Amino acid sequence: MTETNLKCTTRHVRIFTAKVENDALVADPDHLTLDLDPDNEFLWTDHSINKVQQCFQELVEAQSGRDLTDYNLRRIGSDLEGFIRQLLQAGELSYNSDCRVLNYSMGLPRTPELL
Repeated sequence: MTETNLKCTTRHVRIFTAKVENDALVADPDHLTLDLDPDNEFLWTDHSINKVQQCFQELVEAQSGRDLTDYNLRRIGSDLEGFIRQLLQAGELSYNSDCRVLNYSMGLPRTPELL
């Protein structure tokens, strides 16, 4: 990775070329840090978080050996957004009704069909 201080910000994903030290981001061009759902729009289980973190690692590894560019970082962020949408559609994730702004950014929640 060659560039420093890159970041990708999407609705539910923030990726920084930094490490977390003492609750602060410290620039590190050789490390990516994922901030998942910073607005707490979803209710997460340990399992769903682990799935997103695993997907993140796989996407980062796929870029291994390439220069880290703004485009590549945004691609990782966009792919993670798509993965989060899949989790929501599969029912592995749900909206947090206590979120400060409930806007159903990934689509309306599924409701049971009435008989």
